[in-house]
Amino acid sequence: MFLIKRIFKPLFFLFFVASSIAIASPTLNDYGALPSMQMVAISPSGESIAYRKVTDSQNTIIVTSISQKKNLLAIDIAKLEPQSIYFLNENQIMLIVSEYQRVQGFLGKFDLSTAFVLNIDDKKIRQLLIPGDKILAGQTGLGKVAGITPDGKYALMPAWSDVDFRFPDSSYNLYKVNLTRNQVTMAKEGRQTTAAFFVDPQGDALVMEDYNNRTNEHKILSKQNGKWIEIFTESTPIRNKDFVGLTADFKSLVFLDRDEKTDHTSYNLMALADGVITKSIFAKEGADIEGIIRDSQHVVYGVRYSGFVPSYKFFDPALDQRIKDILAQFPEQAVSLNDWSPDWKHITVHVEGSSYVSDYFLFSGDQKPVFLTTGRPQIKAEDINPLGKIAYTARDGLKIPTLITIPRTKAAELKNLPVVIYPHGGPEYHDTIGFDYFAQALASEGYLVIQPQFRGSSGFGFKHRDAGYGEWGKKMQDDITDAVKFFSAKGIIDPKRVCIVGASYGGYAALAGGAFTPDTYKCVVSINGISHMNSFLSYEKNRNGKDSEAFSYWKLQLANGDVSSEFLEQISPFKFAKQFTAPVLLINSENDKTVEPEQSVKMLKALQQNNKSVQLITLEGDDHYLEKGVTRTQAVTEAVKFVKANLK
Repeated sequence: MFLIKRIFKPLFFLFFVASSIAIASPTLNDYGALPSMQMVAISPSGESIAYRKVTDSQNTIIVTSISQKKNLLAIDIAKLEPQSIYFLNENQIMLIVSEYQRVQGFLGKFDLSTAFVLNIDDKKIRQLLIPGDKILAGQTGLGKVAGITPDGKYALMPAWSDVDFRFPDSSYNLYKVNLTRNQVTMAKEGRQTTAAFFVDPQGDALVMEDYNNRTNEHKILSKQNGKWIEIFTESTPIRNKDFVGLTADFKSLVFLDRDEKTDHTSYNLMALADGVITKSIFAKEGADIEGIIRDSQHVVYGVRYSGFVPSYKFFDPALDQRIKDILAQFPEQAVSLNDWSPDWKHITVHVEGSSYVSDYFLFSGDQKPVFLTTGRPQIKAEDINPLGKIAYTARDGLKIPTLITIPRTKAAELKNLPVVIYPHGGPEYHDTIGFDYFAQALASEGYLVIQPQFRGSSGFGFKHRDAGYGEWGKKMQDDITDAVKFFSAKGIIDPKRVCIVGASYGGYAALAGGAFTPDTYKCVVSINGISHMNSFLSYEKNRNGKDSEAFSYWKLQLANGDVSSEFLEQISPFKFAKQFTAPVLLINSENDKTVEPEQSVKMLKALQQNNKSVQLITLEGDDHYLEKGVTRTQAVTEAVKFVKANLK
């Protein structure tokens, strides 16, 4: 095993700027900026590296030869926002992209996920599925790839047929898409209820997953001797089983489900021949399986477990040990498997934590690991505000795992610190050790940042998650309030200098804190937060349909089934505007399709009508997730400025 040290000689063609420039202390702009190096991918041979370089003036895909130590390609991708990139072969790179734009014939703008292929030789980028060209115009979610044909010439991609999906004769089909020219043909016709396809090694449809929103029937159909056989059916308003891939022999379907013994997510198999289930493979005490490691054919190699730092388990013992050896070189850091060659000889990892800002490494066979680049060259390792883990007990006895980000200037003595409570979004989500730009920005100004994993959070078992259903503004909020009480009792924080900042669900929690425990906080910052529960649920109903799985989920999440108007009003900060005593900063994104910007506007008007201190800032052109560098920086700068003004 090679020990990774903090002093590196980076591959100069990937990262040469920071080696020759003295870097000053990070500014808020540095924290808010998008990582300038992202999505490092490795070619099948391990010969080339591809990555995205993004600055305020640049959005580029760069391909670099490792042996030649030179760039093979640098191409401007204009306004495309890649969510991921990976090599299809030595000459082609797949870009899964999110585009926010208008669609002819439809009102408003849409987040159009789609896929592009970049050819290195001719330096051209081509969109694969185009709405209106043999498939339904106006549809989203066109970035899904079920597999690649053995000759490497075609991608198998699902999409709605060129008939409005609201009509009975529409269907969700699998298409064979040429990777070098504009050619799309039908590979397998699905149904209106089809949800996903899985393909065999030849690229033919092998499995279809169906879910009927109207009848709540969840089905799996397997192709056997040329016929489609139903091997599984279950009636459920919200799917319990998450079908994620295939075994290497293509004889079983892999799905994630709840394991009653461990109360965590487990890995399970369903035989394609007869639907027989083998349960709870790879179940791990104290952790959920939060993801799977699979290839372009959806063949599963291993799993990723939840936790403040991820851990992994692979079927192949040699590969499993190799990954353990890699992780052992970065103790207490979050190490993500970023990309790998098909034979697993070459692996790139992304490392974040108290010692690493956002660093990429290449591990190739028995060679010494190579530091490739850092995603944030403007921030040094010694600038990182360290992270810590702690757990406290909520008022009803529930243990609340918690992350804290400690101001590096105050790390020697944690006493009577000003604090920002920073609840996560979701709420079915959990924070991890890593470079959280908001937490780091706040800690750099001297504030202890506390991130409680309140009930309703994922990653800590189903009981912890389920305990949050119907507890918005109630026990979930109590858990957050109890964090203030715990750290105050320990003398770590000053209870008279506490603000609450959050985005999405965290934005709701911030508003709920101002509404229901007004004496706790000196200021409230809500970013794309929910304030009016009735209108939010109506939005979900109109967007997804009253019979949809999504609408069923939100009824469970918000009210545990009790969705009366009266109940929702009782947990709506909007209805309790008169109880606010702390000044409020509302930040919303113009193009937010997850939480309507109107949620912030409603809260603004309610607070103004009650003569409360409030201001609203709109992030122009950005979405729910703050994916634009300029507006993300604006949000960080305004939030920190607001906190500083109120925690003197």
